[in-house]
Amino acid sequence: MPGSKKPERVSRMSSDQISIKVENLNKCYEIYESPRDRLKQFIYPRIQRIFGKKAQAHYREFWALQNISFEIKKGESFGIIGSNGSGKSTLLQLICGTLTPTSGTVQTNGKIAALLELGSGFNPEFTGRENVYLNAAMLGLTKDEIDLRFDDISSFADIGQFIDQPVKTYSSGMFVRLAFAVIAHVDADILIIDEALAVGDTVFTQKCMRFIRKFQETGSLIFVSHDSSAVQNLCKQGIWLKHGKVELIGSAKKVSEAYMQFTLQEIYGQESRLISISPETTDQNKVAGDLESIAPPLINYEPVAIISNNIDFANGWKTGKAEIISVNLTNLSSNLSDVYRGGESVRLTVRAKANERMQNPILGFLVRDKLGQDLFGENTLPFTSNLPTPVNSGEIFDGIFEFILPMLPNGQFAVMASVAEGELYNNTQHHWMHDALIIHVSSSKVRWGLVGISFNKAELKVINNG
Repeated sequence: MPGSKKPERVSRMSSDQISIKVENLNKCYEIYESPRDRLKQFIYPRIQRIFGKKAQAHYREFWALQNISFEIKKGESFGIIGSNGSGKSTLLQLICGTLTPTSGTVQTNGKIAALLELGSGFNPEFTGRENVYLNAAMLGLTKDEIDLRFDDISSFADIGQFIDQPVKTYSSGMFVRLAFAVIAHVDADILIIDEALAVGDTVFTQKCMRFIRKFQETGSLIFVSHDSSAVQNLCKQGIWLKHGKVELIGSAKKVSEAYMQFTLQEIYGQESRLISISPETTDQNKVAGDLESIAPPLINYEPVAIISNNIDFANGWKTGKAEIISVNLTNLSSNLSDVYRGGESVRLTVRAKANERMQNPILGFLVRDKLGQDLFGENTLPFTSNLPTPVNSGEIFDGIFEFILPMLPNGQFAVMASVAEGELYNNTQHHWMHDALIIHVSSSKVRWGLVGISFNKAELKVINNG
């Protein structure tokens, strides 16, 4: 059980480089079985202490958080991930100051704006307009400042005449629109977002993401989500909470991949045991799971992509029922099989070996950028759904994918490969390999977007109708 150190909250820090510092943070709740036990706890321990007896507790302790420590630098984006009940929301409330820790410290440096659980901080009887003034005032704005920004807040929320209706009549999406519009206009130094964007529509979510990207240029972001791709996309560092304790802390990619494995294990239960796999090499110059640490080959070709086989350095997990042996990309348009410019016909082959009989094997791949975003991929289900292809123990089988390679922006891209068994919505991943191939792109012609295409024409015409 954590110690009984006096709770402390510090509003400012001595270091200008740190935005948030959490140190040995603990939060305990007293759980009473009935109102009678609460009354007993209020009276009996005092009487027992008067007579020199040991006070008896009439409650059970629930430690929502235990020994949580981390730092967030100014301008850094930090992801928090974990299952429901893991302590994420409690941690955010402690950082915001709406809860008091049982012990430990939370130190912040700057104004905090938070979008926590849906409708928090809103009075359901107040109108949207009244709640804007209430929330903005709580975040440190004066009435005159709110007056100047109200039109911008209302425009950002884009809920029309509902701004003057009680928020108890709002849908969940309207709640989020108004709440996010407020925090986007209070000049915060630290932005905290807890899952709320999941209920927004696509257009508004894109508007929020544009604001977040702009905010990240100067401010610190804490982002909580069950979407590991979103965490990798937005955050550099991350923490995984499990039953109120730190399960893992590190790069957002590493934390997200570990959490993904954990959630799959929870789904599979005892049917399949996922065993973590690590790189087979101790070469510190190539670190699996960190594309930025892998230097591209030195070559002076025109816009090219060069493929590096990274299978010996890849991590992931496996059950032992089947395993990936190799992942290869072949250029079908040229003899220069390791040099690509985009637009070539290519063949990607994922080869695996069955260690037990598999009735419905599946092989597949995904190409991801360094932020963990899925760019494109495929699996063999379209083939095997029409032509079932079981494999026996000891047999080797290939997943063969032929396609036109798109053009990619400058940077490093990873090819994930997997072998599974089952159907589209009911399958078990028996070997999941992150970063099996690395695609190094240099001098790319891609100017906009995540991938590029070859344009036949791009011109400007003036049509004179006079």
